Formats: sequence, C-alpha cells, structure tokens
Amino acid sequence: MDLFEYQAKELFVKHGVPTSAGRVTDNVADARAIAEEVGKPVMVKAQVKVGGRGKAGGVKYAATPDDAERYANDILGLDIKGHVVKKLLVAEASDIAEEYYISFLLDRANRTYLAMCSVEGGVEIEVTAEENPDALAKVAVDATKGVDLALAREIAEKGKLPAEVLDAAAVTIQKLWEVFVAEDATLVEVNPLVRTPDDQILALDGKVSLDENADFRHPDHEAFADAGSTDPLELKAKENDLNYVKLDGQVGVIGNGAGLVMSTLDVVAYAGENHGGVKPANFLDIGGGASAEVMAAGLDVILGDAQVKSVFVNVFGGITACDAVANGIVGALNTLGDTASKPLVVRLDGNKVEEGRKILADANHPLVTLAETMDEGADKAAELANK
Repeated sequence: MDLFEYQAKELFVKHGVPTSAGRVTDNVADARAIAEEVGKPVMVKAQVKVGGRGKAGGVKYAATPDDAERYANDILGLDIKGHVVKKLLVAEASDIAEEYYISFLLDRANRTYLAMCSVEGGVEIEVTAEENPDALAKVAVDATKGVDLALAREIAEKGKLPAEVLDAAAVTIQKLWEVFVAEDATLVEVNPLVRTPDDQILALDGKVSLDENADFRHPDHEAFADAGSTDPLELKAKENDLNYVKLDGQVGVIGNGAGLVMSTLDVVAYAGENHGGVKPANFLDIGGGASAEVMAAGLDVILGDAQVKSVFVNVFGGITACDAVANGIVGALNTLGDTASKPLVVRLDGNKVEEGRKILADANHPLVTLAETMDEGADKAAELANK
C-alpha cells in the first residue's frame, strides 16, 4: 500500500524523524486557517500518489494566508498524471541550504535490503540515476544486522553528503531505517532530505510503501487505506479475503492457486484472439477453500463488473476435492439467484473430478457449461463473451 506524503510524515513523526509541521485538508477555507495558525510562510502541496507534483503546479510557496487560499483553490481538483487532487498538505515552509536524497527499499533481485543516497536531491531520482549514476550511492543492508549509526554514517558518506552534516544525517538515516523495519515497509524514501542554513536535517517530503502481507501486525495501518480511490470491486474482494485484481477485459476468471490462475489468464488471452480479441477481466484466486460461501463471494465480485460477459471457473482439485468445488458452485448460484445472469464455463480436474462433474451435470443449471480441458474452457468462455 502506497501512502500519501502526509501519511508518510505521520510515520516519520512517530519514529522521531525530523520533518516540517503541517496539517492535511480537503477544502480551501481550512487551508487558509492552517496558514494563519502556522503564522509563517507555508507550502501548499497536492496529495497524490505520483511524482512530478511540482512541475504540474501541485506544490506552491505561500507567503501569506491569502496566497495559501488562492493556491489551495488552484490545486484542489487539479489532474496530475491522471490523479485528481482531493487533499492538500499545508506545512510550514523551511529554509533550504541544500537538498539530498535517501531511501531504503527491498532489493528483490539480490534478496536483500538496499540503501540509496545522493547529494543530488530534489529531482526525480530516475534522472540522477540515468544522467549521473556516480552521484547515487547504493549500499546493501544485511537484514540480520540492520542499520546502526556507523552504517548510517557510511551511507551518508558514500552519498557524498558534506562533512558538516554527516552526524546529523546519520541520526536521521538510522531513524528512517527504524520506520522501514518497524512499519514493515518495502520502500521509505525522502526526496528532498534538506540541510537548513544552521545545518539541521529535515525530511521535507516522504514516500512510503507498506507490505500489506504484514497488515496482521499493524491494525493501525488500516487507517491509511485510500478507500475513495480504490476500485469498489477490489474493496469488496478484500472484505471477503479474496485475492483479486481487476483487469481490462471481458472474461471473468476464478481459479484455486495463483499459478493456475496466472496460466488461465494466458490461455484466455490466447483464446480471445479468435473471438474478437476478448481478454481476461480479472485475477481471482480463491485459494484452497472452494465452499459455497467462498465461491459465492468470488462470483458476486466478478458478476458485479459490468465489463464481464462470461466467467471461466478453472479448478484443479487437490486437498479440496472437485465434488466440494462443484457443490460450492451450485450453492453459490443458488445463493446469488437472479444476480447470477452471465454464463459460466467450468473446468474441473484432479481429485474426485468425475464426482464433481456429475454434481454439476445433475444440477443442470442453465448458465453452466462444462469443459473437459483448460483450453476448451477458455475457448468457450471467450466465445460466450464475444456474443
């Protein structure tokens, strides 16, 4: 889960990372009130989960409350790379002597953590990496040892930060590592990390991505969820503990096991080339349990997608046998009633496959078509979606 800047800064404050004071708002009048409360010049910053806000006019320096009100009016509703601004962060403006860059991230390729640091901050790090790669230090972090003050100082040194701020920067870098570990993040980035004229270090901006697999350890992270911008079908799936991702297609896909579902997406896409170019509409893994309740929840999500014209249920019976899956499908259709109005193609294989197919055949539901193989099922589902 990617956080807004103001949410990232809340975590910074929680872990003692020095940052600028401010508050978030969704209206112009409140932006003015915050500026009046601060009593100093402020920055009015669009809260969107995308870079390049400044270039798009989403970050403004406001010397007075009148300026803050005017800029808030300009920025709210602004479209920045497809993200519409609905919230603003109004924060005290800071005097900046220099701008640096620091981040911690999960380096999947090398199976370790990685720290990146550069004396050239304030610009998109991709630009620095491409145009001046020597200015971006990359330091591997041993997960079993973490980042102490000595390593934090080494990271700052390799990033070529000035000697005058190495000690202060090391303290902040170590605290940012604490954010990374304690909050189960996959990314903690500060750009810019600024040096003030009196050699203080402040995290003026923040980008944090949290690992949703660790949500069970962080019930407080639920408050960070941006329900307003999340697809309602994905919200419904999450409420039912379903692994669902919406795609731009017409054939709904349900399977048990991520590998099988991924393979099904490929087969459906291939079959769709012969039927008007239809594509998979989603990824939905119901896991090992295919009870009537789970199947009904999955079908309810998929059938709620107006783009879906047909559904392909592709299940390989293992611990959960095919007869249980078949009973789940029949039960789900009975539960959904008239809500289920789109054709289903069902392919079963594996443990107790004959029993499962017999259950579906005996039920003789008008929406259900049985398929012997995955290729046959994908082709039929694509054909039905194209009608």
